[in-house]
Amino acid sequence: MSTPDPKPRSLRYVDALREAVAQEMRRDPEVFVFGLDVDDHRAIQGSTQGLLEEFGADRCFTTPLSEDAMTGVAIGAAMAGMRPIHVHIRMDFLMLCMNQLVNMAAKAHYMYGGSVKVPMVVRSMIGKSWGQGAQHSQGLHAMFMHVPGLKVVAPSNAYDAKGCLIAAIRDDNPVIFMEHRLLYPTEAEVPEEDFTVPFGKARQMLRGTDITIVGISNMAQECLRAASLLADLGVSVDLIDPVSLLPLDMETILASARRTRRLLVVDNAWVSAGAGGEIAAQAAEHLGGEGPLTVRRLGFAPTTCPTTPTLEAAFYPNPTSIAQAAYRMVGGDPAWTPDPAQAQLAYQQVFKGPF
Repeated sequence: MSTPDPKPRSLRYVDALREAVAQEMRRDPEVFVFGLDVDDHRAIQGSTQGLLEEFGADRCFTTPLSEDAMTGVAIGAAMAGMRPIHVHIRMDFLMLCMNQLVNMAAKAHYMYGGSVKVPMVVRSMIGKSWGQGAQHSQGLHAMFMHVPGLKVVAPSNAYDAKGCLIAAIRDDNPVIFMEHRLLYPTEAEVPEEDFTVPFGKARQMLRGTDITIVGISNMAQECLRAASLLADLGVSVDLIDPVSLLPLDMETILASARRTRRLLVVDNAWVSAGAGGEIAAQAAEHLGGEGPLTVRRLGFAPTTCPTTPTLEAAFYPNPTSIAQAAYRMVGGDPAWTPDPAQAQLAYQQVFKGPF
């Protein structure tokens, strides 16, 4: 990671995003931000708040409901030397941009023999809670991990959110930037100065000896809560947040799994053909011949996301289901379950609604 700052302060994830964009817009006049409602008074949950007032409507502006065409605008601007940040308040809307992202943005540098750069950032928010439902809750990062030419990042804390976003803006290639909305109010120590978090380097959140757990996006935070439950049982967790999914730091994951011989991957997406499947497959390829290796994946239930709270609770992994899966992998009592009060999700205590 980048050099620690001498003046860290506590900052919310959403404020770290806003600060990163503002600093880069001050540093580089070619950076601009656009997307549906980025200049609205609600400003994408506050993540673009104040940019219109400081930088004007030429560099912070809304768009029509035309995601495919607007992505083409971003690609063209990037090819012309600008650094656009295209914001989507739901990751689900990226489905409307797939041709532009997969066939144009990701391919241009290769197809033009390296003479063309596409330095653009696509910010996309993942929804959850208060009935986000089938079309506003999807984690679609695995689709983009499949495409050479794209980079995919999913920071789980405010420090990495700021550092990754600055790195994404300065990158000469298209970057898909995933933000889980339930991370927005979470705080971490974040330097005031600009800094970058390099892609392809995982974050070691906990060091342990009994099992390796990999948590993707906000699942890294839920895994942290699960690890505290397991600690009460004497189970030591080696917890890893990949931070960037493409490129993916398998070296750190493999080093951990080689020691513990148990790997649990918890994704904020469906299990089938997902990021967890990629990590599990690489672990099996590299470590399977070295001795016994236990691998398991957790993710969304294999259905569309329900809107009712009771069904939604069964759809997502949570600290209880993560801890239970890990406990069984280390040979614990299959009937064990933690106190529900200890396993409550963070957002159930602090989240009050969308606006």
